[in-house]
Amino acid sequence: MEPQSFRCDIGGRDLTIETGKLARQADAAVTIRYGETVILVTMCFNRQNREGVDFLPLTIDYEERLYAAGKIPGGFIRREGRPSEAATLACRQTDRPIRPLLPKTWHSDIQIITTVLSADLENDPDILSVIGASVCLALSEIPFNGPVGAVNVGYINGEFVLNPRMAQLEESQLDLVVVSTRDKVIMVEAGAKEISEDIILQAVKMAHEANQGIIEIQEQLQKAVGKPKLSVPGEEANAEAVAAVAAFADDKISQALDIADKTQREQALDKLKAELLEKFAETYQEKEILEALDVRHKYVLRTRILDKQQRIGGRGITEIRQISCEVGLLPRTHGSGLFNRGMTQVLSITTLGSTRKEQMLDGLGIEESKRFMHHYNFPGFSNGEVRRVGSTSRREIGHGALAERALIPVLPADEDFPYAIRLVSEVLSSNGSTSMASVCAGSLSLMDAGIPVKKAVAGIAMGLITGDDGKFVVLTDLEGQEDFNGDMDFKIAGTRDGITAIQMDTKLKGLSLEIVEKTLAQAKEGRLFILDKMAQAIDASRPDVSPYAPRMTKIKIDPSKIGAVIGTGGKTIRSIIEETKTTIDVTDDGTVVIGSPDMEATQKAINIIEGLTREAEVGNIFTGKVSRILTFGAMVEVLPGKEGLVHISELADYRVGKVEDEVKIGDEVTVKVIAIDNMGRLNLSRRAVFEDDTEKAAAREGARQERRGGSGGFQNNRPRYSGGDRQQRPNSGPSRPPYNRP
Repeated sequence: MEPQSFRCDIGGRDLTIETGKLARQADAAVTIRYGETVILVTMCFNRQNREGVDFLPLTIDYEERLYAAGKIPGGFIRREGRPSEAATLACRQTDRPIRPLLPKTWHSDIQIITTVLSADLENDPDILSVIGASVCLALSEIPFNGPVGAVNVGYINGEFVLNPRMAQLEESQLDLVVVSTRDKVIMVEAGAKEISEDIILQAVKMAHEANQGIIEIQEQLQKAVGKPKLSVPGEEANAEAVAAVAAFADDKISQALDIADKTQREQALDKLKAELLEKFAETYQEKEILEALDVRHKYVLRTRILDKQQRIGGRGITEIRQISCEVGLLPRTHGSGLFNRGMTQVLSITTLGSTRKEQMLDGLGIEESKRFMHHYNFPGFSNGEVRRVGSTSRREIGHGALAERALIPVLPADEDFPYAIRLVSEVLSSNGSTSMASVCAGSLSLMDAGIPVKKAVAGIAMGLITGDDGKFVVLTDLEGQEDFNGDMDFKIAGTRDGITAIQMDTKLKGLSLEIVEKTLAQAKEGRLFILDKMAQAIDASRPDVSPYAPRMTKIKIDPSKIGAVIGTGGKTIRSIIEETKTTIDVTDDGTVVIGSPDMEATQKAINIIEGLTREAEVGNIFTGKVSRILTFGAMVEVLPGKEGLVHISELADYRVGKVEDEVKIGDEVTVKVIAIDNMGRLNLSRRAVFEDDTEKAAAREGARQERRGGSGGFQNNRPRYSGGDRQQRPNSGPSRPPYNRP
């Protein structure tokens, strides 16, 4: 096949899609270029169905190649290892809008791989991955209800920006990704800085319009080189079994759905399942009976909502399950918050650490580290299941990142709160929307830890039930079975003043803008209700961090003095850490962050660092060590590597005949800077220190007299040497030659 290439303008830059040049043995392969970012997307599928599979076996992988950004991987082996968190999130972002557009009855393996070949650190390859997957499926034999377009929308200085560059997103109030088909929106994902619902809706509309150009060039490419589509596999439940189960079980299913308690409801449904298997064991196969029960369960649940506005447990359409909140549950952690919504329960724990505990990022993005980390754990017991405990799942990474994104806008700036922050959300019980419960529990925990967050953040999941006649019902506070049997999971988090994060998925072929608008408005009411409940537990951050958390103190030093603090091979900073039992982090701009629960230890470290980096000025007083003895004075090291001369005439407040009589190498002496010459050399005075403090001077005079064995007479009243006329000091010993100033 000859290479085919199509392009369109998106946000003032060319988006180019090419096929037929690379990876020719794949069932479909395309390269997509935007700016100087280039990705390769390939798709392969098996012709044979997988045995015993009742789901769509779609796998999407996202391969970051660090050569794309001119980087060499870290670590011992210097090659890419397991996917980074960013790569996992890119996989999910590609999977979520593509999966609903494939036939649910397709049971042969599909694998889509995105490989980042070039990254200009301006144009995000994640967005291109969605487009590439759409193109591959459009060109392939697989039935696909696409293609789709995907764009990013920013909101900068009151204006929408289509596909903003990565650096622009740092100043943008909105980072919104929208994936849509010709007619409907299929996925929305966003991070925002308290943006209103109206602005979000305008951005979604703008993105949907921009996607039409991307869809158009895919259709042109499909017409040019696309393959004929295979027929959609047919797989429907046995109609007779469905009718028999309906007659026997519909009323019992409805009665079970009236039970508010999840455990009791599931027990009732399990009992009904056993009755059906026993009753129809001789008439139908077990698989047919269970498929029929699933069909009727979904039908009864959806009909109750559409026709009677009646939800599980008798709850109203906009009614939120019972909420309770607690803080300070764990005595030795730095902060903790427990959030209960119905049978969903999440415990979030905050830990504070020095900035050296920031997470280092070895990926293609422009960020090299992050100070706030949210980790989400979803163990099997939260659903009453026996499940292997292993590595973090994609779902856990995705939910953790969503809650992290929701909380970031309210965190204090690094300059105001120099801590690394780790928040861990433990899902203890699950019955729908644990990610949004993590937002709520996380917000409580951060405030309990004394982190000066700007505002509390709450999250809520919205559901959708649609009918064949176009009728639809938007559900507030989505429950587990409503999510499984419904059409949408629209998660929205924010403060009282605006939205901070969005994630919308649907099982339909997309949503109308009418549904999106209604969902945003209804979610705001629910969010405000939850924030009121949270405020009853804690309405503002505690005035101080936990006594078990390190106190972080930030000071500034001259960047040219960093070497003096670090020392050769880190020797100096290690000695300070060892001596003070603190943590010390130094950045290239001269910022020094000192951490310790003991403020005395912190102050000691500050004093040492200030001593190492201090510049001498006339009038400064230092305590230094005598480093050299000269015939005309002593050299004293007052700062690391910085010496000054104490002339013999300045060693004492009396005449000193010989330097060694007054000081020796290694002695600690307190001196005052009396002059700095034009070459930066220091002239120091010990005498000036004595004269500044009359009490010290008097005490020293008395000690001097005591050493000489006298307590009065001439020794008490002798004139001091003042640097004027040279006088012989009276004494009973042999005469000394007069002192001559060099």
